[in-house]
Amino acid sequence: MTKIDWYILKKFMSTFFFTVLIFTMITVIIDFSEKVEKFIESDITRSEIIFGYFPNFIIFIYGLLFPLFTLISVVFFTSRLANNSEILSVFNAGVSFQRLLRPYMIGAVFIAIIHAVGSHYLIPEGTKTRLALEYKYFDPNRDQGKQRNIHMFLGPETKAYVNFWRKRDSTIRGFRLERFAEHELVYLLKASSAEWLGAPDRWRLVNYEIRTFDGLQETLINGQGEQMDTTLNLQPADFIDYKDQQEMMTTAELNRYIQRQRSRGVGNTAKYEAELWRRTAEPVTVIILTLIGVAIAARKVRGGLGIHLAVGILLGALFVIFSRFASVFAAGQALPVAISVWLPNVFFGAVAILLIVKAQK
Repeated sequence: MTKIDWYILKKFMSTFFFTVLIFTMITVIIDFSEKVEKFIESDITRSEIIFGYFPNFIIFIYGLLFPLFTLISVVFFTSRLANNSEILSVFNAGVSFQRLLRPYMIGAVFIAIIHAVGSHYLIPEGTKTRLALEYKYFDPNRDQGKQRNIHMFLGPETKAYVNFWRKRDSTIRGFRLERFAEHELVYLLKASSAEWLGAPDRWRLVNYEIRTFDGLQETLINGQGEQMDTTLNLQPADFIDYKDQQEMMTTAELNRYIQRQRSRGVGNTAKYEAELWRRTAEPVTVIILTLIGVAIAARKVRGGLGIHLAVGILLGALFVIFSRFASVFAAGQALPVAISVWLPNVFFGAVAILLIVKAQK
């Protein structure tokens, strides 16, 4: 690391964190102005707003816009270096364009590591707290989980039916469990009600009836007026479906959830898999957008900083739009989830390579 490396790296980090600070203030002011009536009308406390909602909202914004912050920062300070002929002086000293990229890559990798740690662990925990406050005080009916006539798989050949799920006390009215072997019904359990007893997956069945089938032979256990404690591959969380539920899970929780759903024979886990891949892809996005920003802003042009910022913001907007289309493809399973999530990085990675090659000439 030479003096010029430390100089560029210092400019990179200071501009990046200044950009983060400015955008944080703007987003907090906008969000507060939108929610001030809800804060006043709801029962949320001042401490929950100051120490619970807004810190986690800021963390969420960081996770959402870190790549864009990086691009704007690189374009801004590199364009100023170019306009002051500092980049030209570096080239005249015999430094190649590839060598100039070293401090940029060090800064980009540092930011990417912060973003990766935050995306996998810190941001989901903060999102969980923030959304819990929103669901409790602002939008209690945001749960999209069904309450009536629910069909679900508890295993590859085990199917459950719930006539009515009562959320407030975690009880079921009208429960049926069916097990199949080679496409034939071999076990049937019915209960007028079921009560959640707690982990690990413990339930109490009331007024139950169990039928087992072996060919033409049938065995009946009549438990009318009786109770039976048992374990089922079923939890109250299985009846909850928030739109942003995948964002509230850490990577470890996401992996466990996806594996559990797959073991139950449930294949609709696209949005959870997309979230998992996104958390790995976005730190790479930081590096790609850094390369694009340097290639755009290192050349001194007429219009200077304004032109560079306009082009940088345009590319950032295109990347955001492309990423949203990729998320739609992933959720709709029009393409494999991994390909859909990584497609923007592949496309803009190619753009970055072309811009770098052109910049070196």
